[in-house]
Amino acid sequence: MLIDRIPPASSPLRVLVIADDPLARSSLIASLENAGGLQVIGQGNSDDDVGQLCRQTDPSVVLWDLGWGAGRESRGLDGLSALELPVVVLAADGEAASNAWAAGVRNLLPRQVEPDTLARALSAAADGLTVLDASLVGGLLPPAGPGEHDEAEPLTAREIEVLRLLAEGLPNKGIAARLGVSEHTAKFHVNAILRKLGAQSRTEAVVRATRRGLILL
Repeated sequence: MLIDRIPPASSPLRVLVIADDPLARSSLIASLENAGGLQVIGQGNSDDDVGQLCRQTDPSVVLWDLGWGAGRESRGLDGLSALELPVVVLAADGEAASNAWAAGVRNLLPRQVEPDTLARALSAAADGLTVLDASLVGGLLPPAGPGEHDEAEPLTAREIEVLRLLAEGLPNKGIAARLGVSEHTAKFHVNAILRKLGAQSRTEAVVRATRRGLILL
C-alpha cells in the first residue's frame, strides 16, 4: 500500500463521496466522519454531474465507490482528469480496478478497505502520492509475453533501492535526499528503471516491478 501522511487536525481534508448505493455511501460518510482530520463536504452518484459537484464543493480529494456488478463501470471518471483533482476509487475486483485505471485513476483500493487505511489513503492521495493496493495490481497491465521476464535487463541493487522509493511516491528530489546523491543521479536511476521495465511512467514502473516480485506494496 502506498500511503503516507495524515493532514494536521487544524486543516481537515475536504472529501467528496460518490457512490451509487445509498447504504454504501452513508457507511463511507459515517466512517470518514469518525476518522478525524476529514470533512465530508458533499456526496452524489455516478448519474450526477460530478464535475459540477466538484466545482460547487471544492474538495481536496474525491472518494468514488464503483460498487458491485453493473456499478463497476467507470462512468464519469474520465471527466475528472480535466479538474486535476486526486480521485481514490474503491473497486470490487481486478476488472473494476482495470476500468478505473484505463480512465486515468491511479489511486485504487478494495471496497473492503479498513476505515483507518482509507483515511490515510485519502490523505496520501491529496498530498500527491499514489495509492495502490497489492490485491488489485495484477490486472492493471496486460500479461507478460513468453520470456518477457527472462529477457528483461536486470535492475541493479541501487535501482531496486530507487524503485522502493518510487513506490513511496517520492519525487526525484526526495529520492536524492534519501540516498544522499544528486538530483541528477536520482533522475538517471529513475530513467534507467523505466527503460529496463518497459514502463511509460513511474506508477507503471511500480506496478510492473510488483508483478515481477521485485518489490512489495
